[in-house]
Amino acid sequence: MKRMRPGWPGGGQAGAALGVGLVMATGQAPLGFWYLAWPALVALLALLSRAAGPGQAAWLGLLAALGHFGLALSWLVEPFLIDVARHGWMAPFAVVLMAGGLGLFWAGASAAGWRAGQGRWRPLALAVALAAAELARGYVLTGFPWAMIGHVWIDTPVAQVAALAGPVGLTLLSTVSAALPLMLGAAGLAAGLALLGAAATFGTLRLAAPDPADRPVTLRLVQPDAAQQDKWDPDRARMFFGRQLDYTAAAPRPDLVIWPETAVPWLLDQSPELAPIIADAAGGATVVLGVQRSDGLRYFNSMAVIAPDGRVGAVHDKHHLVPFGEYIPFGDLASEWFGLTAFAARDGNAYSAGPGPALVDLGSGLGRVLPLICYEAVFPQDLRGLPARPDWLLAITNDAWFGTLTGPYQHFAQARLRAIEQGLPLVRVANTGISGVIDARGRVRALIPLDQAAWLDVALPGELPQPPYARWGELPVLLVLAGFAAVLGPIRLRNRA
Repeated sequence: MKRMRPGWPGGGQAGAALGVGLVMATGQAPLGFWYLAWPALVALLALLSRAAGPGQAAWLGLLAALGHFGLALSWLVEPFLIDVARHGWMAPFAVVLMAGGLGLFWAGASAAGWRAGQGRWRPLALAVALAAAELARGYVLTGFPWAMIGHVWIDTPVAQVAALAGPVGLTLLSTVSAALPLMLGAAGLAAGLALLGAAATFGTLRLAAPDPADRPVTLRLVQPDAAQQDKWDPDRARMFFGRQLDYTAAAPRPDLVIWPETAVPWLLDQSPELAPIIADAAGGATVVLGVQRSDGLRYFNSMAVIAPDGRVGAVHDKHHLVPFGEYIPFGDLASEWFGLTAFAARDGNAYSAGPGPALVDLGSGLGRVLPLICYEAVFPQDLRGLPARPDWLLAITNDAWFGTLTGPYQHFAQARLRAIEQGLPLVRVANTGISGVIDARGRVRALIPLDQAAWLDVALPGELPQPPYARWGELPVLLVLAGFAAVLGPIRLRNRA
């Protein structure tokens, strides 16, 4: 007799869960098909609610996650295609392992939600559990909150809810509204659509409110369009450096010039001639650029400010590093305990993390900026806990790693969400694109498209009063989740009695 895996739902339901996850992924950028993703979420909650037990629910949640994250994060193959001969074989494993790892959060939530809910309340329990799992995966093991369920609303007025409750609030809105039709039938469908409609109305009114005045300064965004396979080639690197100098020197002179992450291939501390050359091209403007620097055997992915006189001012080190991309977890411990130095940052074989989020005062009307280097912009928690509020946000990145199909668009979309959450303008400068200016309500004011070498002069939008999410972070959502748990617990006990 053929032995089945415990709780395995069978081919039909397994295929349905996988397919539902794939459809849910179409809500992510660049497609933004929220009108397909939300019904697919309803279908997922229906599948989970009808599971024969928590084990089967876990399998269904895992399979849906494999479809969702497998498609949404398909850009993960791109870094391995830079050098296909050496690394190409790893590309499929990267996507499958990441999708499977993130799928464990959905699997656990599906099992927990199935157990917590009874009867018609089970879809609501599953909705709450999924939202809690999305919150958890933004923090556990340094976090990876990419392609969250609530991200499907970023290009709609519903996204303005993030100013109140952040991305997990958007996710909870999505899951609860999807659970209502399963709980209450036609009346629940009307209630779910009304909930989304109320969110859209709130967002529309917020977007229609008067905008704060722009700051009286001009920023220049410099996008060199350096392909990753060419970026570190000595001859090509000099060409890209010259291109950035030319863009910087172009008339008229702005107040601030911004270059992307790792804009030059030379170490800042070992290239004293670098800053004066850049300052000379800027002709009196301040320049901010992404650089690498060393301190003994430690190396940092940093942002440096070059003053008009050619001196290097503030230097900010990236603190939220990419596991396995910029550092190997426990690499320093392996060196200390076992003498394995190949992956140790302290031995110069990986990046070291900076001390944490910090403000950089650019002066001369430019104000205080919070730097976000590369994927630091996907973590809303990295924008909180500062001693003072920044005047604007600055994200510099090298999206050449992410390919051209989905990754750069999803990265840019999440930057828009950070602007909404904080009520602050965000300026984003990318090596290959997308570079642009996002106002304090998440609207794109101007941009340089993907894979285009160009510079762009833009005004700096003004800031809004600090929104609730910027003040309280996840606390409101945690209270709502706790409230749902307090309601569902007694109902489950009463139904079991």
